[in-house]
Amino acid sequence: MKHMVSSVKQKLDESVSQLCAVSWMFSKKPGVYFSRERKLPFRKMVSTILSMEGGCLATEMLKHFGCSAEIASSSAFVQQRGKLSEETFPMLFRLFINNTDRPKLYKGLRIFAADGSDIQIPTNPNHPDSFFPGVNGQVPYSLLHLDAMYDLLQNTYMDAILLGQRKANERNSLCQMVDRSTLRDVLVIADRGYEGYNLMAHIQEKKWNFLIRIQDISSSSGIAAGFDLPNAEEFDFSVDLSLTTKQSNEVKTLLKIKNQYKCIASDKTFDYLPKKNRKHQPAVFYNLPFRIVRFKITDDAYETVVTNLDKYKFPAEELKKLYNMRWGIETSFRELKYTVGLLHFHAKKVEYIYQEIFARLTMYNFTELITSHVIIQKADTKYAYKANFSVAVHVCRQFFLGNVSPPDVEALIRRHVSPIRPGRSRPRKMTVKHAVSFIYRIA
Repeated sequence: MKHMVSSVKQKLDESVSQLCAVSWMFSKKPGVYFSRERKLPFRKMVSTILSMEGGCLATEMLKHFGCSAEIASSSAFVQQRGKLSEETFPMLFRLFINNTDRPKLYKGLRIFAADGSDIQIPTNPNHPDSFFPGVNGQVPYSLLHLDAMYDLLQNTYMDAILLGQRKANERNSLCQMVDRSTLRDVLVIADRGYEGYNLMAHIQEKKWNFLIRIQDISSSSGIAAGFDLPNAEEFDFSVDLSLTTKQSNEVKTLLKIKNQYKCIASDKTFDYLPKKNRKHQPAVFYNLPFRIVRFKITDDAYETVVTNLDKYKFPAEELKKLYNMRWGIETSFRELKYTVGLLHFHAKKVEYIYQEIFARLTMYNFTELITSHVIIQKADTKYAYKANFSVAVHVCRQFFLGNVSPPDVEALIRRHVSPIRPGRSRPRKMTVKHAVSFIYRIA
């Protein structure tokens, strides 16, 4: 166990060292910035931002310099972080993933969930991609949108895209993450916001699998609405669909066969068919086979999904189980925001907030990888127990900073556990959220 905990920290240290080895690539002025010896060189800046908690900037400086009289000022820190390029922490995030990725498989597949989450940041009218002016008496606000792919078996983030909410498009972001991945044998599970033929085609071209919740058959829009489906409450219906963008008379005749041919509207995105169709050119079709499966989840509720998984290896009951696993990414967003600290930033500039978000993603993965190696002894009690993630995050930050030894990391995480209560749920309460001033942060 001690070896595994030390190994994870070694991998993070190696990732930081890899970044530092080419630090000039992540400086806004290569050869000028970070070229002189200062209190906050490149490596110190990276490790400081990476391990920040929710305290004010002055408190963070005291923590990282050990209350030394040689402490760097908050102003110096802000000046130094402004010299880092915007790709610094996304690259560190990817390096750490590459150095620690050890695939866990379910029936030969890696299981990824895709989802997005809004992040409220200090209101900034100078960043139009995230700024929303107040209407009907509402105060102005700014939002970023984080799209992520999350490994449900390893409990770590595998990729992420961060944009201003006005520029965000969850399906397009997932297409980008799928296209740039080098992994194989992956199942992507997604909610209704990802319903669309273009995304399904991108996943198919990658030779991956998809399991996407779609609008139910009672809806007048969505994928299911365009098919002649079985007249039953539950069904597993196979489709071998040919898609086209051409609307010639010959194609219109084919489109009458609703379960075999569909035309992509001109205002819809589909990357594997020509956008323009000359009259003299023959129609081009894209083949997309999949299943539409409807199953019961409660006594009076049903869900409908589309998938290209094998019908015999993954029957409806197996799909229900897999889709239920998707909740893991929802839980991770909660931990990322409220435990790792994605709601408290040490800056107002959006480019600095980007740094901290990717630093938090890296620290989340670091904590999960360490916690997963801690064996929680099963006692003769009503509930099984798991590591308390809030305590684990704090312990792992101190471990990264060199303030805790590997045996103590294990002992502290094992000592602080929480009961696992399966099936517990409560309605989500939506409340107004206000920014926390820098001088009223937790210590």
